[in-house]
Amino acid sequence: MNQAAELIVPNLSMWVTFALIFGALGLYAVERVPVEVTSIAVLGALMVYFHLQPVTAGGVANALSSERLIAGFANPALITVLALLVVGQGMVRAGVLDRGARIVMAAGGGHGAVTIVITLVVVLVVSGFLNNIPVVVIFIPIMEAVARRFNTSASKVMMPLSFAAVLGGMTTIIGSGTNLLVSGALEELGETPFSFFQFTVPGIILAAVGLVFTLLFVPKLLTDRASGVQEIMAGGGRHYLAQITIGPDSKIIGLQSSTGIFGAYPDLTLRVIERGEDAILPPFEGVELAEGDVLVIAGTRAALADAVAHDPGLLVPDLQDGMEGDGRWQSGERMLVEVMVAPASRMAGLNLRMIGFRHKFHCVVMAVQRRSRMLRTQITEIRLEEGDILLVQGRPEDIQSLRRNQDVVLLEWSAEELPALDHAKRAMMLFSGVIICAGTGLLPVVTAALLGAVGMVALGVLTFAAAARALDSKIFTMIPAALAMGLAMQATGGAGWLAHTLISALQDASPAIVLSAFFLLVAALSNIISAKAAAVLFTPIAVGIAHELSVPVEAFAVAVVFGANCAIATPIGYQTSLLVMGPGHYTFIDFARAGIPIIIILWATFTLLAPWYYGL
Repeated sequence: MNQAAELIVPNLSMWVTFALIFGALGLYAVERVPVEVTSIAVLGALMVYFHLQPVTAGGVANALSSERLIAGFANPALITVLALLVVGQGMVRAGVLDRGARIVMAAGGGHGAVTIVITLVVVLVVSGFLNNIPVVVIFIPIMEAVARRFNTSASKVMMPLSFAAVLGGMTTIIGSGTNLLVSGALEELGETPFSFFQFTVPGIILAAVGLVFTLLFVPKLLTDRASGVQEIMAGGGRHYLAQITIGPDSKIIGLQSSTGIFGAYPDLTLRVIERGEDAILPPFEGVELAEGDVLVIAGTRAALADAVAHDPGLLVPDLQDGMEGDGRWQSGERMLVEVMVAPASRMAGLNLRMIGFRHKFHCVVMAVQRRSRMLRTQITEIRLEEGDILLVQGRPEDIQSLRRNQDVVLLEWSAEELPALDHAKRAMMLFSGVIICAGTGLLPVVTAALLGAVGMVALGVLTFAAAARALDSKIFTMIPAALAMGLAMQATGGAGWLAHTLISALQDASPAIVLSAFFLLVAALSNIISAKAAAVLFTPIAVGIAHELSVPVEAFAVAVVFGANCAIATPIGYQTSLLVMGPGHYTFIDFARAGIPIIIILWATFTLLAPWYYGL
């Protein structure tokens, strides 16, 4: 324990660091101040204090200079996370990942719980062989689609997604960067580094226990925070009337219905088929769909958006107003938005043909919603009324031009970007390149991710504005602040002092009890100073404890691996937590509410398993 003993003496700078860290955590928890403000404030406070009270460490006159404290903004981990957010947004924009969601949903057999279980098991297995960050980036939109499909709040599935990825990362040496850091530190200390599968057996046991707990209890511990947003984006359950004209290459030609339902779009309700001068009403027994049929359908906004996003040719524009146009509403960035026919609008009493909507606004009306009326006619024949809601598709600049028109009210909160399916191959090529280069070691992860993000913009998958919107200001400020706090704890001796205090209190205990307490300490501090910082700090302490107790180093080194990977009770402990914070609409306290019970379960499992497995 001599290596730990060097960091025993408390000092004023240590207590100031503790005060700033706990103050920051308190502000993060209550969120009365924006997270970004808290992060920058604590970073500024550290810079001011250590400028006035320099700390000497490792032969450096001021180990906590302003330059070192703000170096987190150039940290490869931060750049990697931000770049992967852009890459992930490119995959979403191109509609690639939603296809993965369809495969997952098909595997689930239409059962929401089964689908979510399958998804999380896949994430756990894949995370054992791929870096957790890209795995979570891949599955965030898939889980969003699964949640939307089964009317489940995103807040119920996003944190379990992060937990599954972290648990899977415990099973192999490449499952997490934390594992590699511990192995490298062991080698530097003259100990034997880990082999690829050295801790796979106990890792699988802990991962299995953690996943079962996650599936059964974590959704119940989380507040339903996303349902309101989902309800808005789905149109609050309102049904719109739309029409589909079956073109020559349509996938639904020849479909028959024996039950009155056509299975190509199960979330849409078919109300009438117009074939020439004839109107076919339900039930549609034995009817076979043919080219040129006009289908009058009803569905929620989410169902209509999903259908059009994955089959842009469903809507034939010349039926909207009978005029030729430049088709710009079908190319480039496409957005979906709701507009309301304003009171005293000149559009009232006219149908879309009379208005020339597409020709006049370069946008197309996909659907019409009118309260308390069961409409069964083509939307091009409906005479609009004041208060009607139109579901409109067009380019962002054309959508914004509707704001200046007094005949309609643009409901800007309803704007939603549609996938650009023509970019799918480019997005998949770029993403595959990132994974191959990073996975094989051909390029560092940060380099591969950064090049992938640049490629998404350079090849037109994302506009620069769309790429900028993908960046999360909370991540951009929290990671540098967390790194600065961790650096301050190390340089002032705070982390080492906490470790030595615990070890001294347990010096007469058995190795099994010391190992259990050590695991718990690493797990607790990793949530404050981050998993990677905990791995670097505690590996030499683990070696010193093992030598002092005359037990194998492996058991305590593995405790560092598993304990550091328990950095899930705060969003600043592990990068995947930051990734799901936005999509899940989580607060700081949500991570503690769900993460602390899992940490306790993993600690109890390790406490029972490790002494037997390592012969302590």
